[in-house]
Amino acid sequence: MNEPPTHKHPRPNFPSQDQAHPGWTGPMDPPPDHGETSYEGSGLLDNRKAVVTGGDSGIGRAVCLAYAREGADVLFTYLPEEAHDARETVRLIEDAGRKAVAVPCDIREEEQCLRLVDRAVAEFGRIDILVNNAAYQMSQPDGIQAITTEQFDRVLRTNLYGMFWLCKMSLPHIPAGGSIINTTSVQAYKPSPHLLDYAMTKGAIVTFTQGLAQMLASDGIRVNAVAPGPVWTPLIPATMPDTKEFGKQSPLGRPAQPAEMAPAYVFLASERASFITAEILNATGGTPLP
Repeated sequence: MNEPPTHKHPRPNFPSQDQAHPGWTGPMDPPPDHGETSYEGSGLLDNRKAVVTGGDSGIGRAVCLAYAREGADVLFTYLPEEAHDARETVRLIEDAGRKAVAVPCDIREEEQCLRLVDRAVAEFGRIDILVNNAAYQMSQPDGIQAITTEQFDRVLRTNLYGMFWLCKMSLPHIPAGGSIINTTSVQAYKPSPHLLDYAMTKGAIVTFTQGLAQMLASDGIRVNAVAPGPVWTPLIPATMPDTKEFGKQSPLGRPAQPAEMAPAYVFLASERASFITAEILNATGGTPLP
């Protein structure tokens, strides 16, 4: 019998915990589940070549693991300070028998995005799947006055500029039948005031996804997005003032684990989603979205 989704994974209250940005997997309590012992592939992405930003931890690591177990080779990005987590993602990909390429990359910089695409083409010859997952947020409970220009710029450059550049630069190397998958958020539709700038970018990702999908439909390239609700990743203790009740607001009463997000990215990248483009797949734990 299946376990009820309300109790399938840990529920709040969680121990208090705080990390410097960007956060790391090891200190988290409870530890995130990326599907290490649960995800079983079935060949849905055999011989595909995937690029995943922010693949060192959280949703990105879970997607890398799932893609590898579905038969894809994976190149993923990480920040230099996340090298330890990146090594674990490499291990998981290679344990699945697939090629892993870990690239330190700050997608806020256009030149680094260009080098990333060049590296992917050199390693794989093409890009079948592009997952724009890396993101930056920083909670500001004191309101808009507390959002500095430096923070605002970092949020926009990470969440929007990097996605825009990577899509533009990758397209010459994505064949017909390829797929672009962006990560938006429940915040795009139900913004939390303390995440104003982050929520704004997530709304923009919805619009970008829907517009680009129409632009590329005749080329046979599908563009979709996943809108997670609260997910237990290192971004949370690194950017939120209090983690004890994180995820409690969702109708299921808990945050998702990264492993619960990965199947959405697999589905959208696979031939099973061949008639799905310009779609936002909501994975919010029961919070209704448009």
